[in-house]
Amino acid sequence: MNYNDLIGSLGVSIVLVAYFLNIYSLIKKDGLLFYSLNILGATIACYASVLINYMPFIILEGTWAIVSIFGLLKSLKKE
Repeated sequence: MNYNDLIGSLGVSIVLVAYFLNIYSLIKKDGLLFYSLNILGATIACYASVLINYMPFIILEGTWAIVSIFGLLKSLKKE
């Protein structure tokens, strides 16, 4: 496994952990941890996609990170 694969796998794994924890109600779907994991994972996966110059996943993961940032800001604004 090369550097790009490791980085991409790490990012996708973080997003999947957030999803798993949310599905099993181990974290709040609008909580800081959920949004933080999504932002971190999507940003890392987007970086890996940039490294391999794969535009569809750059768009997907970049959008995922941005939407998660807006979700985080909305959640923080409620508090």
